Amino acid sequence: MQQTPADTIDWDEEFGVETVERDPSTGEMPVDPYEQSNENAGAVPFEGESMAARFGGQDGIRRIVERFVDLNFADPRIAAIFEGHDEVRLRRTLFEQFCYILNAGCDYTGRDMRSSHEGLGSRKAELNAVVENLQKAMHEEGVPFAAQNRLLAKLAPMKGDVVER
Repeated sequence: MQQTPADTIDWDEEFGVETVERDPSTGEMPVDPYEQSNENAGAVPFEGESMAARFGGQDGIRRIVERFVDLNFADPRIAAIFEGHDEVRLRRTLFEQFCYILNAGCDYTGRDMRSSHEGLGSRKAELNAVVENLQKAMHEEGVPFAAQNRLLAKLAPMKGDVVER
């Protein structure tokens, strides 16, 4: 009969598992340094305030991002892509990106699209699923269809920086 290992063994230490400490104020995992710039958002913002208004201002944008992230993490077509990623940082940077592009008074502090998606191995079908989830989140928030399409048109050129295969 096999014996149960002693409770005193630290298996994480035994196998070299590193613990990542989240930032106590933001709850985000640390990332390598990068140059922060609004240009990293991947698109020039809309002019004026009308697009931001169609999305419900910052509050509406935040609700859309929250729902969008929830849909992506729950979607069996793409959930594996999001597993193990910093959901807190994702929610913050997506909010900043959309808020900046919609000209709702935010700056974008995240990485550029190419480096933030590098190594994910994303395919066109997976990007399509993400877009469907964004459309659903915008629809649920009552964003007019034409405004949805205008935002998607701003995001579409980023496909080359996101899809890897």
